[in-house]
Amino acid sequence: MKTIYKKLLFLFLLLPFTVLAQNTLSGTVVDKATGQPIPGVNVNVQGAPNGASTGFDGNYQLSNVKSGNKIVVSFIGYKTQTIEYTGQKTLNVSLEEDTNQLKEVVVQVGYGTVKKKDATGSVSQISAKEFNKGINVTPESLISGRISGVNVVGGGAPGAKADIRIRGGSSLSASNDPLIILDGLPLSNAVPSGATSILSTIDPNDIESFTVLKDASAAAIYGSRAANGVIVITTKKGAKGGVKVNFSSQVGINTVANKVDVLNADQFRAVVNANGTAQQKAILGTANTDWQDEIFHTALTTNNNISVSGALFDKLPVRLSVGNVDNPGILRNTSFERTTTSISLNPVLFDNHLKIDISGNLAFAKNQFQDEGAVIGSALAFDPTQPVYQSGSRYGGYFEWLEANGNVPLLPARNPVARLNQEDKRATSTRKWGNIRLDYKFHFFEDLRIIAEAGIDKFNSNGYNEQSTQSILGYQPNAFNSGNWVNLGNYNSYTDDLQNKNLNTYFNYTKDLGKFKIDATAGYNYQLFQKEKYESGEVRQPNPKEDVITDADVNLQSYFGRLTLNYDSRYLLTLNYRRDGTSRFSEDNRWGNFGGAAFAWNIAQEEFLKGNSTLSSLKLRVGYGTTGQQDISSAYDFLPRVTLGTINSQYIFGNTVYATARPEGYNKNIKWEELAETNVGLDFGFFNDRITGTVNYFDKKSSDLLADVLVPDGANLRNQGFSNIGSLETKGVEFSIQSDIVKNDNLTWNVAFNTTYIHQEISNLGTTVPGFTGYIVGDNIAGGSGNKILINSVGYAPNSFFVYEQLYDANKKPIEGAYADRNGDGKIDDGDRYKFHKPAPDYTFGLFSTLNYKKFDFAMNWRASLGNYIYDNVSSDKGYLLAGLRRQTDLGNISSDYNNTGFVTNNNYLSNYFVKDASFIKLDNVTLGYTFDKTLLKAASLRFTAGVQNVFVLTKYDGLDPEKFNGIDNNVYPRARTFIFGVNANF
Repeated sequence: MKTIYKKLLFLFLLLPFTVLAQNTLSGTVVDKATGQPIPGVNVNVQGAPNGASTGFDGNYQLSNVKSGNKIVVSFIGYKTQTIEYTGQKTLNVSLEEDTNQLKEVVVQVGYGTVKKKDATGSVSQISAKEFNKGINVTPESLISGRISGVNVVGGGAPGAKADIRIRGGSSLSASNDPLIILDGLPLSNAVPSGATSILSTIDPNDIESFTVLKDASAAAIYGSRAANGVIVITTKKGAKGGVKVNFSSQVGINTVANKVDVLNADQFRAVVNANGTAQQKAILGTANTDWQDEIFHTALTTNNNISVSGALFDKLPVRLSVGNVDNPGILRNTSFERTTTSISLNPVLFDNHLKIDISGNLAFAKNQFQDEGAVIGSALAFDPTQPVYQSGSRYGGYFEWLEANGNVPLLPARNPVARLNQEDKRATSTRKWGNIRLDYKFHFFEDLRIIAEAGIDKFNSNGYNEQSTQSILGYQPNAFNSGNWVNLGNYNSYTDDLQNKNLNTYFNYTKDLGKFKIDATAGYNYQLFQKEKYESGEVRQPNPKEDVITDADVNLQSYFGRLTLNYDSRYLLTLNYRRDGTSRFSEDNRWGNFGGAAFAWNIAQEEFLKGNSTLSSLKLRVGYGTTGQQDISSAYDFLPRVTLGTINSQYIFGNTVYATARPEGYNKNIKWEELAETNVGLDFGFFNDRITGTVNYFDKKSSDLLADVLVPDGANLRNQGFSNIGSLETKGVEFSIQSDIVKNDNLTWNVAFNTTYIHQEISNLGTTVPGFTGYIVGDNIAGGSGNKILINSVGYAPNSFFVYEQLYDANKKPIEGAYADRNGDGKIDDGDRYKFHKPAPDYTFGLFSTLNYKKFDFAMNWRASLGNYIYDNVSSDKGYLLAGLRRQTDLGNISSDYNNTGFVTNNNYLSNYFVKDASFIKLDNVTLGYTFDKTLLKAASLRFTAGVQNVFVLTKYDGLDPEKFNGIDNNVYPRARTFIFGVNANF
């Protein structure tokens, strides 16, 4: 007993020395291959509850460490290191990527997630570190050229919408835009007047990843809006650990990369002197004005973002972000400015049984517009021998064409500089959106979870168009002034309010039965879209109009379910089902049923391949599914309706003004457009997944197409409207591959390449009459009146060009007005027009490469398109002699294509000569960066970057830009070439 007391006394005396021996350990954790600091790494004492995590600079500080402790350093995707503590003050660690963990990448799917190696459908994900570099004003540009089967075509205007097509789209006249899910909230494709796009209010700096559900088996759980694919956007969230601050700032110098080739002043004088009348020669000016130089300029873009993330009270992960982008356009008096604030809270309660995700976002945008097509068109067409300004002009001092008596002529182009400065078009928009997600795992039955999501998206705008009283555009005969020409100017305003409410509730059941796993989901979705617009127009006119336009609410309700069966991660089966109802269709056609099934075989998990380092992964996927489409412009096209007339159709009887009413056309039988798709895919990896890739073959058929077509005379109260007609077939192959070509301590080089082949063909257009060639579609082209150049016809791609076959002389010069008699009837008429090429490419390519050498980094991304054609409407409308000499009282400039054709009149606009090969190779972006690891500032690591966007284009097309989404090149806002300088700081 005395011995025990002695031992206890010895331990009691030793205790103070043990406490004194506890130390604080600090250090930095970096990536072994790149040397870059890794934020969010867990640094713990093995077996102890306390721990630390690294900040953005990779630094950590761990308290209460004793000699002999085991220090565990771990991070997802890297091999865990366990190091014995021997009293050192500093411990720097280099973590190596764990290829086995990297295979466990989790991707978003409909109403849930799945490990990438267990995915059965065609799903592609791209995360923040893989995004395109440079100044990305809107999120679409982050993934341009990066994902096979996904084509992104952006515009040149500030904040312009980019058109996204997944596997070529699926419809003729209904929407071909994909469904976009933002943090669980399905977005509407509608935007209020004055706003640019549904994604323009989102700061790209806040986005963590894009996941694209490309085939119907993957997207079927979204049913009615998934016919064109689904894009799931996930924003950045807070994480446990210390407070981390990131600040990024970029400056871009936007320059004019290219201009339309028209005659300069001396060339134009030569043409007029050689071909004009004496009167036309007499009105030639003495100036040398490049009107494109006058309307375009160099502009400065700034892009700033600051974010703070961490855990409040060590328990509540939170992230707060504020960003601002100011993007003046290279066209004067155009701009886009956006300020965003976002917050996310992600607490986990009740011993990890309740997970809460709350996201709130607020965005303010300011837009300054112009009538861009008219302004750029005027710059191309205005006489280059005339000056911008004219002394004594009553039109604000600008030169304008006038009749001899001083009246305003109706036909000549207007001074483009005057148009820019005498018209003010502005809008502001406010968007508030957010989502709350509750995920509760039952305490008494932990295999079962209930998930409830509620989201709202309110998108409001107000704007005005103001015209100066000195503008020549406002002069017109006015009945209230005895028919004299007057200019009251013009001012009209509008407000536009959109609201989108969404509610999801679903159950998820998961169960592991040894090697057999079950994952089942079933739930309900409710979504309501509302819109109201108020317009006040021409308030300076004697009878201003005021209209309140309230669109009918659109309601979608759905029941959905998914069952996934997994045996030993080798054999995987996924079944999806969704029953959708829409208020756009009558009760008889309201509900649609959509489903999908996909099977995957992880061949690499079989015994004969397991552990094979050469062929490290191999998975075969086969899927089939159906999805739907109901997104048409008319909310209640199935209902008979009567609408009140406008002020122009009122009836005056005595002293009383009566409003008129008229019945509207309708189609009571309109119903769902449906898409059925088969997908066969193979995912592969070599050399421990040092090289990975995917190949997919897809075959999809859209039936009961929703098309806006002409109605036979007497068959309806309208001449044109929506009907379900015909079918469209799309087939294609996608291929993508990426590899770490070099990977060592000082140098890493990664290359990612993708390509897609797509063939589309209209297989049916319903009942037709003999001689029917197809439905003429698309926007009117400049030239003639009401002319269209595109057609939808059986056996051809959608939107094929519909033209005459041009004849050429012995010198291969086009003969004006000479076309092939293709039907051999001895005359040239509409029967000789034929389908000739299409705007959509056959092949698209993307190449992305990153290179890291010590503290230097370099990135570039290329895109290419093959088989796309464009209609050169600039040359067809302005590339003939009478474009400049059509009247005796004014002159207009001519496209330089006149030198190639010698055309005199504009009767050639339907010639296939103007349909030109627009295949291209583009270097979209190059960026060079250098990182200072606390060399300049002790509190932060700094990375400086410099780069160029829209570097160059290789193409045979001699117009402004070969990339035009609708295939018609006419007065395009040019894409700027931008020189970028930036800094990023992590605290």
